[in-house]
Amino acid sequence: MGATEQSVIEAVPKQLLICGEWRDSGNGETFAVGDPSTGETLCEIADATADDAKAALDAACAVQEEWAATPANTRYDILQSAFELMNERSDELALLMTLEMGKAVAESKGEIAYAAEFFRWNAGEALRLTGDFKVAGNGASRVMVMRQPIGPCYLITPWNFPTAMGTRKIGPAIAAGCTMVMKPAQNTPLSMLALAKLLEECGLPAGVLNILTSTSSSEVSKPIITDPRLRKLSFTGSTEVGRMLIEQSAENVLKTSMELGGNAPFLVFEDADLNDAVDGAMVAKMRNVGEACTSANRFYVHESVAEAFAEKLAAKMGALKVGRGTEKGTEIGPLIDDDQRSKVAELVDDAVGKGAKALTGGKAVEGAGSFYEPTVLSPVPDDARLLREEIFGPVAPVATFSTEEEAIASANDTEYGLVAYVYTSDIKRALRVCEKLETGMIGLNQGLVSNAGAPFGGVKASGLGREGGTEGLLEYLETKYVAINV
Repeated sequence: MGATEQSVIEAVPKQLLICGEWRDSGNGETFAVGDPSTGETLCEIADATADDAKAALDAACAVQEEWAATPANTRYDILQSAFELMNERSDELALLMTLEMGKAVAESKGEIAYAAEFFRWNAGEALRLTGDFKVAGNGASRVMVMRQPIGPCYLITPWNFPTAMGTRKIGPAIAAGCTMVMKPAQNTPLSMLALAKLLEECGLPAGVLNILTSTSSSEVSKPIITDPRLRKLSFTGSTEVGRMLIEQSAENVLKTSMELGGNAPFLVFEDADLNDAVDGAMVAKMRNVGEACTSANRFYVHESVAEAFAEKLAAKMGALKVGRGTEKGTEIGPLIDDDQRSKVAELVDDAVGKGAKALTGGKAVEGAGSFYEPTVLSPVPDDARLLREEIFGPVAPVATFSTEEEAIASANDTEYGLVAYVYTSDIKRALRVCEKLETGMIGLNQGLVSNAGAPFGGVKASGLGREGGTEGLLEYLETKYVAINV
């Protein structure tokens, strides 16, 4: 590591944050955080125990009442200050993210900007908490509705967007007046530790946000989820793990927010502007090296334009520069680890074995790091696994369709329903298709749907609840109705 890299690593706390105190784990154990582009260790950090988890929840519960009573102006000031400070330190925060996650520094800076927006949006939301008051239908009583903080929350974030997935949960929790225990992913804990330190500087009181870093999510999660004082669980990650957490949360009837897996279809109709569609495909597919739940996973292109679309996409994908995220000009960094790269390779090999052709890429990059070539496969047969499974890598499989009905049926033929992308110049078709797609979000003639002011989330096996927008704040509030006799 160079001097700048060393300095950003050294600036990050390596301990647990519990009740405003940075401290070692209860048994003194640590674990290594690695650089996926080199395989080298960046640093060692505290490995939390079940007792640490109990202490973190104790801290959150101890200050919940006081924090809930904190004036909205104070919560606004903290969030707005955090927004400004994140932007001031975007270079350092982005470099830190690249070191532990691998994405190119330019893309990491984009995530920091996006992540900060959740603090700015929710700063305003803290001042817009509203209820209702109305005359009842009988005229003799009044209906008052108030919204109050749900209480202590347990937040679990993934490794692919280590800062944005944190602010998307922390922002509304602060705005609503909820305390938190946060467990970042084992692969990428440093970004969250840096964020917690930044929030301390912005005046967030001790105990409101507690951080557990651990190699065993189940060990630290169990004592928190089974504790009746916990009132909300928010998780971003795989559907498989989400199902287990929902089951565990049932005993105490926790309010849950689940942002789970995806299998996003990307539909290109014959009347679409192909250049726009290819540009949108690059955004939807290659954001975060394809390691995103919103990543376009299946490209269904009308048979009359499929060959031209695939060739244009292959030309752009093949021209991307692959390398360590800190290197100048790098556009595509490594996958998170060798296991993920092996999964991507397995899916590509399955498709090629069933008749798909690699127009560009198609194999792992030799040498150090978990790199895989940007890949376009076309045509892809219906029985290829990568049309059913989430790829989570830089691979674009192109299949064809003949009719609008066929395209919709193919898009909906999955247990997932997070996001879909539609390219067409026919406004009537656009509305018809958007209404029939079974997803929580749609990118219509654009390849990016993420927006701090919009409700992010899916249907079916892609999750429960929404993050972002006004809807995201409501996930951290309870609704109380008061009947008034006048």
